[in-house]
Amino acid sequence: MSKAPIAPELDQLPGYSIRRLQQIAVALFLQETEVHGITPVQYAALHTVCRSPGIDQRTLAAAIGLDTSTTGGVIDRLEAKGALQRSPSEHDRRVRLLTATEEGQALAKAVAPAMLRAQERILAPLPAKDRKEFLRMLRVLVEANNELSRAPSSGI
Repeated sequence: MSKAPIAPELDQLPGYSIRRLQQIAVALFLQETEVHGITPVQYAALHTVCRSPGIDQRTLAAAIGLDTSTTGGVIDRLEAKGALQRSPSEHDRRVRLLTATEEGQALAKAVAPAMLRAQERILAPLPAKDRKEFLRMLRVLVEANNELSRAPSSGI
């Protein structure tokens, strides 16, 4: 007597497909940005600091959906590359404010075209008319489930 399957095939499960797409997105990003030596998470941090100079580490972590300890490591690596600098807050000496250096701003600007190519490659298999709708549906899922994340994003 054959047993019924416990669950549908993996490729029928949204979580499995989302995880695979995330792996593919990282691979495409790294291919496109290889000459710059930056990861997707480092780019997200650098991009956010460039747009919000003087942001503190906790606010940055919330903005990009990372826990503060992971964000600390990302900042350490960007600081070691000369892309970011930390400075103490005038109001709270325990808080470090982040700013992009000239090198960091140049790196963010240089990486942007490659990052955009990676985004285009992610969506390339979809018909052009479906891409905006796909992104809209992704945002609905992310926003509706944001609080379930280990590190909910504030999306500043």
